[in-house]
Formats: sequence, C-alpha cells, structure tokens
Amino acid sequence: MALTSALRPLRLAGQSSTAWGRALDVTGSLLAVAALGWWVIAQATVPDDDAARAAETSSLRDLLPRARETTLGFYGGVPNTRPSDVSIQKSDAHDFTLRDVQWEGKPFTNPIYYGVRTARWLTPRSGVLLDFTHSKAISVRDVQHTITGTLGGKPAPAQGTVDDLFGKLEASHGHNMLTLNGLLRLPSITARLSPYVGLGAGVSLPHMEVDIKGEPRTYEYQYAGPVGQALAGIELRLPRVSLFLEYKFTLAPYDVPLSGTNSSDFLPQDLWRQLQAWLSGAEPPGGRLATTFTSHQLIGGIALRIAPAGP
Repeated sequence: MALTSALRPLRLAGQSSTAWGRALDVTGSLLAVAALGWWVIAQATVPDDDAARAAETSSLRDLLPRARETTLGFYGGVPNTRPSDVSIQKSDAHDFTLRDVQWEGKPFTNPIYYGVRTARWLTPRSGVLLDFTHSKAISVRDVQHTITGTLGGKPAPAQGTVDDLFGKLEASHGHNMLTLNGLLRLPSITARLSPYVGLGAGVSLPHMEVDIKGEPRTYEYQYAGPVGQALAGIELRLPRVSLFLEYKFTLAPYDVPLSGTNSSDFLPQDLWRQLQAWLSGAEPPGGRLATTFTSHQLIGGIALRIAPAGP
C-alpha cells in the first residue's frame, strides 16, 4: 500500500504528460494537413508567366492616377501659427494693440487637430479639393508684450501680458477653415508615388472665446473673414486607398465681432445670429477684434479612392 501510494503521483504525472503529448501530436498533424492543402491549392492556381505578368501590369495600371476619380479623406497633423498683433477697437472705450501675441496649437489635446476632405480629379493630373481643417489658436498668457493705444479710455500700459488684459483669448474649439482648392499632380515618381500641389481660398469659421477683463465673454462660432491656402504633398497609392503626407500654408485675417454672446455650439444658428446683427447695422457691444493667423501645418492621412468604371 505504501509503495502504491508513493507511485500514484508519478502515474498521474505520466498520464498528464501523455495527454499533452497526444494534444501536441494532433495539433501538429492538423497543421501539417493544412499546410499541405494550402500548397496543393496554391500550385493548382499559379498562372503561367504571361498571365502573371498581365495580372501584375493590370494591378499597376489600377494604381495609376485616373480621370473622374473621387477621394474621401481624413487627416491629422501639427500646426505652427506664427505670432501676430491683436487689436481691439470699441467706441469710446478701447483702441489698443497687443504686439506679437504667441499662439499654441495643442494638436493632441481635445479637441484635437483634424481635417476632412473630398477631391475630384477631372483629368489624371488636375482636380479640385474641398477641404475642412479644424485647428486651434490659443494665446500664450504669460509673455510680456508691447501695448499701444488706449484701454478703457485711458492710455494703455506700455507692457503687459495676455493674462493682464484677457480672461480668454483663443479659438480653441476651432480655428476652422473651409477652402476650395485647385489641384495639380506632378509627374509620378513611381506607379505608387505621386506628388501634387494645390492652391485655394475659402472662409474662416472659428469658434472664438474672447473676454476682456470686466466685460462679457464672446463664446460662439463666427464668420471671421477669408482664408487662403497653399499645399504640397505626396500620395502613396495602395489598392482602393491612398496615404498622403502634406505641407499646408494658410493665411487667415480675422475681423471678429465681440458680441458678448454665449454660444449654442451650433454653427448655423450662430452664423444666422451674426448675419442678423450685421444686417441691423448695430455695432457689436464688445467692439471688434482683429488679428491674422499665419500657419504652417504638417499633416498625414488616408483617403478612400472611388474610381470610375472602365479603363
């Protein structure tokens, strides 16, 4: 009995080892059968050399730029907005300029930098692009700036920070730009790589947040003026989709009415309210803000290609 009891653990271990061994044998056999089946099917469907070359040529032809091709794209990126002067004018109150305000883009902080676009190629080399970019411009608050003009009807201090004068000064829910661009594909580098350039114009539709200390906050979507855009990029064409890397330059002069309105966060309603105020001829209660956002942007994205039927 003592010997039997002593040997039981070894017997159980041996049975367990045997079970594992059987499982491994079965698994190995199944993998071998699957590999053999795959090899047989592959051999049976391998085309001859002429057919293979024809298929490869057809595949490359499908990657070449085509007329009447449409793309739908999405991208992210990193903006760099150059310092600019910020001017505030309000009748009988303010007429001052804060020199060389610095701007941060914070592209990976919610809301992130992103863009959506659609392009239509009229020929293999030329087309049009409708492009929407959501960027941000957030003032750096603790840098000393030269100030000129009057503040509150009195001479403005010679020096000061954004934090000294403003509770908020930013387009953080969007230095938004909608542009229509002409596109030109340059000679392709390979069947897959196509450089391109573009030039266009459109409108700035920012969501501004501005409040001069002691005055009501303006927090709404607005039409702020025209915007110009130039771009240069390279497209990597894969089956059905393209990857692209692009440099964009945008120039957006802003003329912002300081309405003192808290937004509905609904762009059409905000723009309608702005239009009604403009038609009335009434001056914005907070005056007007003027600046120019000059931005360099590096973007990368993916686009779905919708090709026309036929060759």
